[in-house]
Amino acid sequence: MLYYITGGERSGKSSYAQQLALQLSDNPFYLATSRIWDDNHQKRINRHIDDRDDRWNSIEEEKEISKVIQKNTVVVVDCVTLWLTNFFVDTKNDIELSLLQAKEEFDKLLHIEADIIIISNEIGMGVHASTEIGRKFTELQGWMNQHIAKHADKAILMVSGIPVEIKNTIN
Repeated sequence: MLYYITGGERSGKSSYAQQLALQLSDNPFYLATSRIWDDNHQKRINRHIDDRDDRWNSIEEEKEISKVIQKNTVVVVDCVTLWLTNFFVDTKNDIELSLLQAKEEFDKLLHIEADIIIISNEIGMGVHASTEIGRKFTELQGWMNQHIAKHADKAILMVSGIPVEIKNTIN
């Protein structure tokens, strides 16, 4: 099953994803996609780690997430935005190449027999980016979110800590 959880910053996405994972497994995996960009980012990562107890198995993978997801597991992938940032930076901000590479990697997940919970951000719903590079990334994020949502079995939009179901093909 592929679960897609999206929303704005601090909307409750990670908490919801973690609760869902613990409903599906006693020992889920947490796949962190982030590079550590600065001290503030490290503090956010540490807070996320502290939020999880010893039932969790942690994995770190910046881009090739399909290589670290094992069959018959429950995995929270946190998050698409940071994962896409890695492609965007590595391609020197080439939207088309970043999108192609990210879609190719994401599509590999569709062939893994696992419960995958993917967290993303709806950055296009926020303040309009003031820089060209910010606007380019917002486009990239929006296109990738659409691709993931299209393939998701269930999609949830988090609004102020409340999950709003936007797609459910499970029933």
